[in-house]
Amino acid sequence: MHDWTAAARQLAAQVTGEAPEWYDAVAATPRHRLVPRWWEPVAGSYPPYWQLITTSADGPYSNKTLVTRVGRQHADHATEADHGTGAPTSSSTLPGLIVDMLHLLDPQPGQQVLDVGTGSGYSAALLGHRLGDELVTSIDREDYLVRIAKERLAGFGRVPTIEVADATTTLPSGQYDRLMATVSVRPIPPAWLEALRPGGRIVTTIAQTSLLISADLDDDGTAYGRVLPGPASFMRARQGADYPPRFDDVYAAARDASGEEIRRVEGNDVPDLWTDWELRCLYELESPDIEHRSATLDDGSRIMWLLSPDGSWARAEQASGVVHESGPRRLWGELDRTRSRWYDAGRFPLHRMSAEFGPERSVLLSPDKDWQFEL
Repeated sequence: MHDWTAAARQLAAQVTGEAPEWYDAVAATPRHRLVPRWWEPVAGSYPPYWQLITTSADGPYSNKTLVTRVGRQHADHATEADHGTGAPTSSSTLPGLIVDMLHLLDPQPGQQVLDVGTGSGYSAALLGHRLGDELVTSIDREDYLVRIAKERLAGFGRVPTIEVADATTTLPSGQYDRLMATVSVRPIPPAWLEALRPGGRIVTTIAQTSLLISADLDDDGTAYGRVLPGPASFMRARQGADYPPRFDDVYAAARDASGEEIRRVEGNDVPDLWTDWELRCLYELESPDIEHRSATLDDGSRIMWLLSPDGSWARAEQASGVVHESGPRRLWGELDRTRSRWYDAGRFPLHRMSAEFGPERSVLLSPDKDWQFEL
């Protein structure tokens, strides 16, 4: 870019209003050097179909997540004739969310920080600028991501420690005062607690939900914390180069078929789980590993599908007020029970929930502690 500094300062002004301590780090970080190429979805495509972006001057300095890898294909290794397919497997998270998490993390001078999920290296760059590279360790599970992040960071003078590691098992040796994860996990790995000094802080998200959580480690080895306002989500920590196939075969059966059980509901009883993120999170906590999909028809009405790995499915049609269900589980019934229980509890905002992460048990609790979600 001809003058990236002006764009970086503009981005810093946009995203650090509530976290002014991070302004200088954002303004000084050439994000375009960390993300020279990325994938953007082709509008209306499903399954996701991606096009390579290589020429956008302002893209790296927009407050957007830039997807750098889809399936097994990194944008660095693609040509403009290539089209990516599959789900995102690595990205550079939108800077505003990274700054919000860093503000919650609140690292102090001299404290050691572990950045879980190197990705493009942007978080490590911000941390290194503010704290000093010698206090920052960043990990990712893939050799290429670690190698290219090191090269690109060193190109503008940032040299944090970056290592290949599986975030769900063994972390780099040492003790840390702060741990921030831009991959989601469930439950919190015991290794994270073991790596923290007493009083240390974790800022992370819970896989399959949009819950952002900050928790501090007590002397008893348990981290106590709270859910933060607003949704935030990250890719789930994975074991292989790509995520395993999900529910396309279940969706094929659920798309138009008549269910084993059919019930009628009022059209406005079909929730939009994309916008009603609090209901979606509670349902995902009570009924783990359920995928939901939706479509908006020409008349503006919605269809929602709930899909389970055991072949169970539900399809709710807003226009007709009909719900079809099949398989060993009744997924619509589970959603309806979660919604009723939440409504009976006064529809408490999720940021009133508390969190306890221990070496043997991770749990989220409703404000009255009557509702507990084992992670």
